[in-house]
Amino acid sequence: MLSVLKFVPICKLNLVSRVLPLQRWVHHAPATPLHFHKNSKVGTSTSGFDFDFDVLIRVCRDINIAKRLHTLLVVLGKAQDVVLSTKLVNLYASLGDITFSRSTFNHLQKKNLFAWNSMVAAYVRSCRRHEALSCFNEFLLVSGLRPDFYTFPPVLKACLSDRRISSSIHGFIIRHEWLEKDVVIGNALVNMYAKLGAMDCARTVFEQLPVKDIISWNTLITGYTQNGLASEAVDAFNMMEECTKIIPNQGTWVSILPAYSHVGALQQGMKIHGRLIKNCLYKDIFVATSLIDMYGKCGRLVDGISLFNEIPRETSVPWNAIISSLGIHGDGEVALQLFKDMLAEGVEPDHITFVSLLSACSHSGLVNEGERCFDLMQKEYGIKPNLRHYGCMVDLLGRAGYLEKAYNLVSNMPIQPDASIWGALLSACRIHGNVDLGTFASSRLLEVDSENVGYYVLLSNMYANIGKWEGVTKVRSLARDRGLRKTPGWSSVVVGNIVEVFYTGNQTHPKCTEIYEELRVLTAKMKNLGYVPDYSFVLQDVEDDEKEQILMSHSERLAMAFGIISTSPRSPIRIFKNLRVCGDCHNAAKFISRITERDIIMRDSNRFHHFKCGICSCGDYCFVTPASSVPHSHSHRTHPRGHEATTHHDPPATTVRDRTPEALNTLTSVAPSAASARSAPSAASHPQQRQHGQRPQPLRRQRLPLRESNSEASAALKN
Repeated sequence: MLSVLKFVPICKLNLVSRVLPLQRWVHHAPATPLHFHKNSKVGTSTSGFDFDFDVLIRVCRDINIAKRLHTLLVVLGKAQDVVLSTKLVNLYASLGDITFSRSTFNHLQKKNLFAWNSMVAAYVRSCRRHEALSCFNEFLLVSGLRPDFYTFPPVLKACLSDRRISSSIHGFIIRHEWLEKDVVIGNALVNMYAKLGAMDCARTVFEQLPVKDIISWNTLITGYTQNGLASEAVDAFNMMEECTKIIPNQGTWVSILPAYSHVGALQQGMKIHGRLIKNCLYKDIFVATSLIDMYGKCGRLVDGISLFNEIPRETSVPWNAIISSLGIHGDGEVALQLFKDMLAEGVEPDHITFVSLLSACSHSGLVNEGERCFDLMQKEYGIKPNLRHYGCMVDLLGRAGYLEKAYNLVSNMPIQPDASIWGALLSACRIHGNVDLGTFASSRLLEVDSENVGYYVLLSNMYANIGKWEGVTKVRSLARDRGLRKTPGWSSVVVGNIVEVFYTGNQTHPKCTEIYEELRVLTAKMKNLGYVPDYSFVLQDVEDDEKEQILMSHSERLAMAFGIISTSPRSPIRIFKNLRVCGDCHNAAKFISRITERDIIMRDSNRFHHFKCGICSCGDYCFVTPASSVPHSHSHRTHPRGHEATTHHDPPATTVRDRTPEALNTLTSVAPSAASARSAPSAASHPQQRQHGQRPQPLRRQRLPLRESNSEASAALKN
């Protein structure tokens, strides 16, 4: 028997005596209340029931019960009660039935401002932005009412798809001087411009706010982070710290930690961790998840794992974070085993879980496992794939060389492919040299996104790889005509407390002579071991000698050389690169790690590469195997694409595909990360940053790189 009591909280059991008379009616009432509006005759006395309806509406969590309550409200003559009906509008929207929300609203004969605001908010809550704006326009034209402070926050959320309308709403707010009167409207304006990517406008509105609360600061910091302006986010956080009246909350830490993750600011992230331990906030599920993500993206996977063991894990949120971290480190098998443990603990996976899993499979070349996850998601858990899932699958199949299978998946998608889908297919075509399919993918890609310079670079690189220079010239000319400029590549390396940022072709560093001399010495030693420069990564039609010089001046190679001459022997070198690592530089890093007996940990825009003893943790899966490869042990293994590696006399390091699921046992045996956070320096000083080479525009992204070697994390995962 359907019982009203099942959705009445324990704290309201004193109301049971008032709720019980409604139980029988709610159970037997029709579930389609709206036909009563025209046909029912009312007149039943309902005094004393108003508060009961209010309680029931507030605690209801079932759409069928909501409709029965609505029917009862109509029969008892309360259909025109604006307060109760408006609460039903909100209830239907929260339960995912916007149609009943609108019908309930339409049957109100007298709609007050509260009702109009609720209807607009209901559309926004249901992601019906165009309907929300239409409702707001209808409100202005027919209601005869004036908007108030509660009208604009949802309206501004509805403007996220239209800059023109958002500017008009902003002007309306300014004319009525609401920006000066209510900080909530100001915060909503900052959020609107941030979501539109107009951070200059967001900052201008923020600075115009007469009063800035913690939500104002959190919104600005989040906007910078989500738009890839991590250094600006850090600057805003530091400014907020100077405001003695502003106390950071959970939202602040969730906003700033992704910025530290983006720039690899391990030391600053650990300081935040220390503060959170003192404030007993580090076990908050969202704060802890941000910390796990920060440790993973800063190369300290072992600390992320130990923190994962310390926090509550009843929801999928922390599981998603640690699976994602394992994925970018190439630990696909461990990520899959962790997913099994997640299910064993009774945690229900969500769509983000499968995005993380599919991405981990893609980085590790686990094609069969990825396909099984994709099927499991749909058949077992009823999760409908979205564009992110399809993007991961296209990337997974494309990297592995299944280009026809990837194209068929794109062709048969039930939803329209976006730029990320075609971009993944184009990237796979570049890797495998399929110009015909790549040209087709690029034509579709530029139809849906012609303003992303990265896609032009992908297409240009594909033509350059096969020596089709007329195609390179045409693509570059097309990008130039559209006013697009290639993002300059840079790499950073930390030495002491200073982060050195190198641009490709740098000639301005004080140690420029020593850097290039070290590179010449290293190149000679590399060639003695069998290194042959791969000129396919030089995207210019020049002579071979000049191509070799261009390769030697790539930013990641300059950063490696500087790290070698500036740090003690055999100490690890940590490098951050804003773009994908060059394939020839990837090959060179393997040789250099063997020659110098150093660990080289490099994070590019896609994943981590841990070079040790001439082998990379990615197993060369990110690149077509070049003509020369660092020799490894007497036994040889076959690359996932079928290329055979050569041999050498050093013992092989365990690659990601050599790691067995038993490595997951380290999840319960690693040292607690809290100790690391407590040992972090308490001073808030930032290391200085130097930038060298061509600098077309100011760049302040890479402030703080990784501080220590990731060898302990790798060792823990291998045991």
